[in-house]
Amino acid sequence: MKGRRILALAGGVGGGKLARGLAAVLPADELTLVVNTADDFVHLGLHICPDIDSVLYALADLNDPERGWGLAGETWSFMAAMERLKGETWFRLGDRDLATHVLRTQELKTGKSLSDVCAIIARRLGIAHRVMPMSDDPVRSIVETDEGPLDFQDWFVRRQCKPAFRGVTFQGAADARPSAAFREALDEADAVVLTPSNPFVSIDPILALPGVREALRRPGRPVVAVSPIVGGHAVKGPLANMLRELGHEPTALSVAQHYGPLVDGWIVDNVDIGLVPAIERLGHQVRVCNTMMHTLDDKRALAQDALELVLELSAVQVS
Repeated sequence: MKGRRILALAGGVGGGKLARGLAAVLPADELTLVVNTADDFVHLGLHICPDIDSVLYALADLNDPERGWGLAGETWSFMAAMERLKGETWFRLGDRDLATHVLRTQELKTGKSLSDVCAIIARRLGIAHRVMPMSDDPVRSIVETDEGPLDFQDWFVRRQCKPAFRGVTFQGAADARPSAAFREALDEADAVVLTPSNPFVSIDPILALPGVREALRRPGRPVVAVSPIVGGHAVKGPLANMLRELGHEPTALSVAQHYGPLVDGWIVDNVDIGLVPAIERLGHQVRVCNTMMHTLDDKRALAQDALELVLELSAVQVS
């Protein structure tokens, strides 16, 4: 992959894991990570960026592998004190994690952009690779449910995904612009990797920004995606139930159908080898490997598989 610039779109736990793998095999000047911000919100007066923080903590090897979110070794004195005072405790903020949100909120209040603040935090965490928000403009995921529309965090955390999922809209997306660094990456990238993040609420918000989907389809630039569904189950999060509630089977094939012709090549887990012919009939090249990322070696190996598929597709497109 020497000399090739990779743009990866990410969000949440799966995105953070593959981001860590890509960062382990690519130098800093060959990888740009763009992260969903449509689940950002203000809570207790603080600007919270769940997907950005999941990716940053994973890259810095600070994430909690058991919970899948937040910082390892976290303590909860702040939340205990909030509970004693009968404050809002439905969205849990750990003591160490709180510092990130306080710093971000302070820096934003000085007039810095979210891109600026993301770069500051990444640098202070010792992250060399470029990590940026999809936009410096506000975009918010509104989940359509059988009980009506809900803000994403209300549905995902407060209501624990119990109202049935009927779809999602991205408030503000039509008027938002990709961040300046994202626009630069769209111009310069030789290939794109869609990490195994939830397509509906982590990747689709990025694709909803004006011009992004069209830019990703630039001729000669392959787009490779890693399935977030393995053996009929979401590795993490509510994706399998979301697909069922929309009337689809929770399979790698359903996710491939969702993205459609945007993606050139798919990576699916070994347990889903039986789906390969159906995915290939959609016009995609498929690579089968282990996609479960339990260790850094797993993350590195999956990243390498994704990059090898990029090279294969690049060779085909050039010929």
